[in-house]
Amino acid sequence: MPLSFRIQARDGKARRGTIETAHGCFDTPAFMTVGTRATVKALTPDQLREAQAQVLLANTYHLMLRPGESIIEKMGGLHSFMNWNGPILTDSGGFQIFSLGNLVDIGDEGVIFTSHYDGSRHAVSPHRAMEIQRALGADMVMAFDQCSDYPFEYDSSRACVERTLRWARACKEVPLKPHQTLLGIVQGSTYEDLRAEATERLIEMDFEAYAIGGLAVGEPRDEFQRILAHGAPLLPDDRPRYLMGVGPPSDLFFAIAQGVDMFDCVIPTRHARNNQAFTWQGRKNLRNAIYTEDPGPLDPDCQCSTCQDFSRAYLSHLVRTREMLGATLLSLHNVHFFQDLMRQTRQAIEEARFESFTRSVIERMQSESKRTP
Repeated sequence: MPLSFRIQARDGKARRGTIETAHGCFDTPAFMTVGTRATVKALTPDQLREAQAQVLLANTYHLMLRPGESIIEKMGGLHSFMNWNGPILTDSGGFQIFSLGNLVDIGDEGVIFTSHYDGSRHAVSPHRAMEIQRALGADMVMAFDQCSDYPFEYDSSRACVERTLRWARACKEVPLKPHQTLLGIVQGSTYEDLRAEATERLIEMDFEAYAIGGLAVGEPRDEFQRILAHGAPLLPDDRPRYLMGVGPPSDLFFAIAQGVDMFDCVIPTRHARNNQAFTWQGRKNLRNAIYTEDPGPLDPDCQCSTCQDFSRAYLSHLVRTREMLGATLLSLHNVHFFQDLMRQTRQAIEEARFESFTRSVIERMQSESKRTP
């Protein structure tokens, strides 16, 4: 098979494993770094490797519009195009398309939408979504789905689930490249019965890995946790489980405790471009005046080159003067932080201390954040 998954250790429901693809292995739990347009903003591939990134995610919606999947395929596929020789996952573009609001028309066969770039019209069906991702050549590709937002009425959610299941079946009929693996996506909003039914029917289709979609779209945190705790254990134990679009450390820890293996979110680089750094002492805003004369490292517990080579005062200067280097150094740190967070989490699972580790990390971040901006 183009993808293999091996669980190496367990601590409760939390799993520590390895996923092998045609372009290498990555460890789980894994936080996938987002490279929306075939680039992780502000960072080079060498800097990503320095930050310990193992697997990247690219966005089908944006790449089909610019530069177009045919150009990327002519350049040898995403791996060659962006000079990344490790594993890559591409989403189907469904979330971005359905986020266009009145710019998209939804039908049972697919969608027609207006590009937010130039106003051009495009049609995407399950077959078309697979064609695009086949051309992009990522190792893991997502089935085309309809992502519900919040709040979503029950009848609308059921219609969304039925459409997503029909599209998942259609996606499975489209041949991909030999090295590619297709992931099915569970929808169902905040309704446990819809989630359970969608999961059961997806499992019957026998995907090599499964994703949990339609969460972290505005629902209260207790609803997020309720649905995740209910739905994650329903997925096959021997297949990777991917929670889409989730990034805050406390949410990652909760999801890992339910048996989730893979995550992605834009917050490491997006927060960096907004002067925010994730640290083991909590989140820091480098525009705060307290840092303008601070000679210390950004995070004394971090080994990234930003923390080893530059002071908080210098980083504060960069963000205050809007120098591009500020976004680069903070992005490198934030990506490294999330990779180190996952590395330490994996170690805690191996040593059967996952619960105490996550509790101590959250308590420390919260207590330090109350003392320091």
